[in-house]
Amino acid sequence: MVADSEMSPRTPIDSPLERHLTRARSVTWIGRLTSPWTLAISLLAVILLAGGPLQQLDLFLAKMWLYRINPDLIWFAQNVLDRIASNAVCLPALAVVAIVLARRRRSWRPIVFTLLTEAAFLIGVGGMKVFLARGVTYDRDPRFFQAGFFEKGSEGISFPSGHAAEAVLIYGAVVYLIARYSSASPRLVRLLCWGVGAITVNSVVVSFMLGWHWASDLVGGVLAGGLFLRLLIDGDERSRARRDDGDGAPGRAAPRNRASSVIEVHPHRHLH
Repeated sequence: MVADSEMSPRTPIDSPLERHLTRARSVTWIGRLTSPWTLAISLLAVILLAGGPLQQLDLFLAKMWLYRINPDLIWFAQNVLDRIASNAVCLPALAVVAIVLARRRRSWRPIVFTLLTEAAFLIGVGGMKVFLARGVTYDRDPRFFQAGFFEKGSEGISFPSGHAAEAVLIYGAVVYLIARYSSASPRLVRLLCWGVGAITVNSVVVSFMLGWHWASDLVGGVLAGGLFLRLLIDGDERSRARRDDGDGAPGRAAPRNRASSVIEVHPHRHLH
């Protein structure tokens, strides 16, 4: 007799079902890692650690490493690499994408999302910088509430890093708009997500190597940018679902663009 296990069909190891389940588990894991609660708690933990236990580590790491390693790269790092995540570069990119998509979709939603994104940066990230009042590395004092915008201008508002936050928040908003409001393929959206990751790493490494920020500033900037991006995306998704429910589909959420499901983030000085 043939055993039951030998007679029953076996699911191929790399079957479409298995690939689908793997993707579903991955999306759930990413979604939990980038949930508002996870990001908010992580950011709060970094603030508490930076205000005490990590101060000596911040002092040790703030060395202006690029000046020691290769001074010839300083101009390129300051004027090219660092500018990629500056407001003067990323905000126009976001504005252009929003305007183009708004015209194509005949909807104000991409423009409203863009305005809310910039407001989140100016009020959310900027408000944290002003409130925590941390001086730049040149002062050699990593404590909070020891500097301030009104006392030292842009050199008194180091935490969190504005450029690190912009890299995640502004460029992340660009990818979300493309994923949600265009017919971009999932492959293109994944590539754009990798691009945001590369820009974020570039911003963090450049600021760290130039000694413009405490290390905890940069970590805090990434978390702050991710938190506000996630809140904005979740808000936009809920708004779209309510609108579609009101159009005659009670109790049913709006269908998601295939590409938008790839983004599961539902991620020196001067405001920098």
